[in-house]
Amino acid sequence: MNQSALAAAALYAALNALILLWLTTATALVRRKHMVLIGDGGVAHLGRTMRGHANAIENIPVMLVLLGFAAALGAPAVAIHVLGAGFTFGRAVHAWHFTRAEASQWQRATGFGLSVLTIAAAALGVLGHALLLL
Repeated sequence: MNQSALAAAALYAALNALILLWLTTATALVRRKHMVLIGDGGVAHLGRTMRGHANAIENIPVMLVLLGFAAALGAPAVAIHVLGAGFTFGRAVHAWHFTRAEASQWQRATGFGLSVLTIAAAALGVLGHALLLL
């Protein structure tokens, strides 16, 4: 196994874990500000922050599994870095959008676009390598 590729996958796992912590903290701060313990309490900003957090939880684990499998199947470290950096930048921009009470749509579109593009590329790469090794 390529240790450099595995280290790259670990780097993006750690960075994306920090993005999840950012979203968790942002949600907690908005909850505390508006004194809402459960749900969104009808607070639009809280609903927005919660949705951003949920979206990260939906997407980050899938990409990290794909990066780990890509590294294990022998993908070059540069491929892990290109996919991981694109995905992580997209998740950070997406989180930025959802942690603000109001934000421009370009942030959401950029974050979504980079996330979907990199997950699709990683999935196709892992699928191709897996089929070749069967």
